[in-house]
Amino acid sequence: MYCDVYYQSGQSPVFCYRTGLCVYEERFSGGVLAPVGWNTAGYPLNVLSNCPTRLDPAAFAAPSAFGAQFGGVSAEYGLRFTGFQKSRTERGLLAEVTLESAVLPLTVRVKTLLAGKNMFTRTLEFENTGDVPLHLGALRLFGGGLEIMDRTPLTRKNEVDSLYSLGYFAADTWGREGAFCWRDLAPGAFSVDARFGADRFRHPLVFLRNNVTGQIWTVQVGFSGGVRFTADLSADPERGESAISLSADITGYAPMYVLFPGETFIAPAVFIGAVSGGLDDAVNAMHAHIRRAVLCDPAAAAGEMLVSSGMGAEHDMSVATTKSFIRQFAEMGAELFIIDAGWQCPPAEGAIDWYGYNGVNVPDADRYPNGLKELSDYCHAQGMKFALWVEIERVGRLSPVFAAHPEWRAQNVFGERDGGYLDLTQPDAAAWAEEELARIITEYGLDLLRVDYNVSHRSYFLRRDTGAGVPECLQLRQFAAVYKMYANLRRRFPHVIFENCAGGGGRTDLGMMAAFNHTWVSDWQKLPRAALITNGMTMALPPERVDRLFAGMGGHAFGSLDAQMRNTMLTHMTLNVIAPADAEPNEAQMAFVKHSVALYKSFIRPSCRKQRCITTRPRRRKPLQKAAWCSRLPRLTAAEGLWACSRSRIPASGAFR
Repeated sequence: MYCDVYYQSGQSPVFCYRTGLCVYEERFSGGVLAPVGWNTAGYPLNVLSNCPTRLDPAAFAAPSAFGAQFGGVSAEYGLRFTGFQKSRTERGLLAEVTLESAVLPLTVRVKTLLAGKNMFTRTLEFENTGDVPLHLGALRLFGGGLEIMDRTPLTRKNEVDSLYSLGYFAADTWGREGAFCWRDLAPGAFSVDARFGADRFRHPLVFLRNNVTGQIWTVQVGFSGGVRFTADLSADPERGESAISLSADITGYAPMYVLFPGETFIAPAVFIGAVSGGLDDAVNAMHAHIRRAVLCDPAAAAGEMLVSSGMGAEHDMSVATTKSFIRQFAEMGAELFIIDAGWQCPPAEGAIDWYGYNGVNVPDADRYPNGLKELSDYCHAQGMKFALWVEIERVGRLSPVFAAHPEWRAQNVFGERDGGYLDLTQPDAAAWAEEELARIITEYGLDLLRVDYNVSHRSYFLRRDTGAGVPECLQLRQFAAVYKMYANLRRRFPHVIFENCAGGGGRTDLGMMAAFNHTWVSDWQKLPRAALITNGMTMALPPERVDRLFAGMGGHAFGSLDAQMRNTMLTHMTLNVIAPADAEPNEAQMAFVKHSVALYKSFIRPSCRKQRCITTRPRRRKPLQKAAWCSRLPRLTAAEGLWACSRSRIPASGAFR
């Protein structure tokens, strides 16, 4: 897997990032680090030394490769280049460009990780070298020009409204995750927001496609808070030249971060790449990079793609019912059993108050008179691992922490405590949360921890007191604390499988996923929309990291048994029950489920594991042929039916029987 950074020194140094066949170049000139072009066939842009194909950054209103405002001053201009270095790491080749501001007491380090695929990871670091705080008012992770195109020989003169298309997830609300769409770009700027000014169920990922040449750029942000993507097209119908830029910004209230003297702020990572080809080519290139450079924790491999199962508050959750379901799941072929939300709540008729009891974190004595060990032991005796649901970042009104530590609860812009959302930028609150999770894992003998997160997206932007007289938007420090907590727990409990969930697909970004084995991507299981969700979310994340549920959550009432099973067996499989606790399962139904699970274990899972091995470490021998099962699902539309478009990748219906 080829990757290198071709450093061209001089008065205006150029940094040529080459990974796979993707080439991206930046030039430092006039105090600005700016993009100067791309190539998707492996050529440096000065391969013809006297005729380089670099673009002119001055053609763009915002030419810099990144942006940051501190105290109203743009920190991306008036810089001095002070150093470049590169080194080999376990995850790939790391290059670092160091810049110093001539107008602010600020050092900027631009770090780029290349892993041999057509994509790279970019991270910015800002160090306050002065003696007063710096207030971050705006943050652009990546920007500048993508390309300038001479349309004259390629298109009709006035053809400007379909030169480029932006691909993104159209919906931002619960139950509509992964609703992917293409939008043709008219001249001007078009923005897509996630989580700030929009709900939290839009995954922060866009594709930009040149409809004339077939080149596709991919930009994905690894952050759980506010993100905005903006494509800006300049294309006059009467002129033959067009120019387009694409940026990824963090959004929120200002200041988003108060950078104290001597402190270094590490911005969220952005993942960028380009290919010439179709959308599947772009997606598979992205998956290859993030498998190798992001989702590559060795501890994740042990529990990778185990067949999950579980039950929660949709059932009575009694010990007898739970044991009955454990036996049913064991017969199906499940390898892991999860007790979902509700285990802290006393038995009740109808709906239980799991929201209010959240944060109690001890099994209800009336529901489980012998504690959870009885069920854990029973589960292990059936040959399955034992798991438990927890939501630690929010405490309900009945939790002891809610009353004992009101100061741990975050404040909104009106100065009011925001329900039970914990401010984990406070060291005591963060320490409690981590140790409480450690206690739950240890005391209840967990093989898997399922982490949920049920808060409004507006809670991301609460305020915290900096102690310097200026309140700070909570999100950047909050999510840094969250990521640190789960990374710590991953190191402390390497044998434990970590499953992410956030009210469905409310937090599936790569910042969160770096410490997790796999993630729930939606609570919506009803066909046909469930298949569209699966299709879209396996674009955002590799399919082996995406949890989808067979039956349950109302999904059993929609579509055939075959279709319901296919929608999960192409991802990380999770099973629900097929019969009530006091009823015998339908023999034909059980036989089909057992056969499908066996096929998943014997063929689909090994194929995905081989694909992961190929893309997570280099080998001297020729790689195995890419497994079709590990590639993302082809794009579907409701009109085309559940599997009508999938014949090129998915066997016909009869192949499962």
